Amino acid sequence: MPRVFVQGSPADHYPRHAPEAGRGAVRRITETGEEVLHKPCRDVTEFGPDLAALIDDMFRTMYVAEGAGLAANQVGVGLRLFVYDCPDDDGVRHVGHIVNPVLESAPAGRPLLDDVEGCLSVPGAVMPVPRPERAVVRGQDKDGSPIVIEGTGYFARCLAHETDHTHGFVYLDRLSSREKRDALRQVADRRDEVLARRSARAALPAWPQRGFTPSGRPW
Repeated sequence: MPRVFVQGSPADHYPRHAPEAGRGAVRRITETGEEVLHKPCRDVTEFGPDLAALIDDMFRTMYVAEGAGLAANQVGVGLRLFVYDCPDDDGVRHVGHIVNPVLESAPAGRPLLDDVEGCLSVPGAVMPVPRPERAVVRGQDKDGSPIVIEGTGYFARCLAHETDHTHGFVYLDRLSSREKRDALRQVADRRDEVLARRSARAALPAWPQRGFTPSGRPW
């Protein structure tokens, strides 16, 4: 089994960070409560240098924030697009982007798995969220070519989470009222620490080195 898949295809070698990040700039990450996160995003209809530059910035911003995925509305752009660099439960790394994603519905009767989930737009909070064990997302790449990305376990959770963002949902919307209050208390306690760490990484003179850990990272 290959250890890295890039845009859904196996790769023999891949750098520590997606090359796009080296061309990108760090953008501010929006937080829950901001309008752009809570309304459906627009379809991407123009494929070209502006879209490629946005993807570059999203990769850079995701790495600085120590995330496994990032949607465009998390950097204030209401377009249906996300990037990811995420392991599955077998430790296989998946890296890429997907434009205009459509998540296939899980088969009826398939059990959902509870696992902890976080979000870069809900800084400091993690909560268990039920998700399907397998996910299939269809969409396009930055050039407009069709693409299909499949994932299991932790990576499936990332694909579902990021596709939710493109529909205007954050994972808090999948929680009960009590669970949501718990998550927001975590944000109140930890937000300043999380944002300070992001600022420190963004200010480093050289590209920040990032270890690749297989679980526990927010999206």
